[in-house]
Amino acid sequence: MVKKNKQILVVILLILTIALGFLWAVWCYLDTPPAGDGAMKSIEIPSGTSFAQVASMLEREGIIAGSERFRWLAWLKRVEKKIKAGDYTFNTAMRPSAVLQMLVEGRYKTITVTIPEGFTVAQIAQVLQKNGLGDKEHFLTCASDPLFVHSLGIKGDSLEGFLFPDTYKVRKGMAEELILREMVSRFHDVFSGEYIERLQELDLSREEVVTLASIIEKETSDTSERYLIAAVFHNRLKRGMLLQSDPTVIYGLKDFNGNLTKDDLKTSSPYNTYLMKGLPPRPIANPGEESIKAALYPSPEKYLYFVSKNNGTHHFSTTLGEHNRAVDRYQRKRNRARKN
Repeated sequence: MVKKNKQILVVILLILTIALGFLWAVWCYLDTPPAGDGAMKSIEIPSGTSFAQVASMLEREGIIAGSERFRWLAWLKRVEKKIKAGDYTFNTAMRPSAVLQMLVEGRYKTITVTIPEGFTVAQIAQVLQKNGLGDKEHFLTCASDPLFVHSLGIKGDSLEGFLFPDTYKVRKGMAEELILREMVSRFHDVFSGEYIERLQELDLSREEVVTLASIIEKETSDTSERYLIAAVFHNRLKRGMLLQSDPTVIYGLKDFNGNLTKDDLKTSSPYNTYLMKGLPPRPIANPGEESIKAALYPSPEKYLYFVSKNNGTHHFSTTLGEHNRAVDRYQRKRNRARKN
């Protein structure tokens, strides 16, 4: 009996010795970087890469020493399936535990890109491609895919109007669909709460308000005038008048050269508000929050007309006679300036 107990004790001591040895090895690994030179190494981890592949990539680049031990470390911490894809920069003097922590937290490099207010989907796709954030044509295909559009909670067949203008930090290699999803998510964050409640008061749909906001965005860059221009369009809609907005006509032209002509204003298009009553079928750009607010809360003014004063602002009128005089005044002034 005594002999048997001694054997059990020996086995237990052996197991403890092995366990302690293993823990000591892990601890030494945790605390030992592969190199002490502190070289910077960049590595891109694509989406869907297995942890074993990631470990091999890190070892190959000299970021860790021993991919198998790195996998043990991840297994012990139960984070093998928690690492995030991305474009990372590591220091070869980093401890393996720190490398693993970066992967789990997703501390990858990002590209900061700003989407200006009033940009169309096509312009946004161009900006993203220019910054190395995907393919323009694939962006456009996704943005006009009804199934994808509906999956983001947007009615219609396009994301035009719902890609919120803002500054985004985007991971290099991020799928085009995910970038679009993030921009639409930002729109949903902004267009919520009291804005949704306001729709019922106006008896307009969210899509109609965004369409109106996109027209306001393209009509002026002057924040103080947005609410006045919104008033003009709201008043016209209530009276059944044509909106007669140049930016909507331009949006409907295939090859606009920068010079809107009288023939353009006569060209049949769902976006030609000189010919078609009401709002165009969808937004003509992606408006910022100020234009959305203007569309929701227009000025109480009774204005029905406005004309450019050629200095970035507009003259507003309540009667056609007053408007015609303003047009004559400012158009004549512009023509004189051109001749000189």
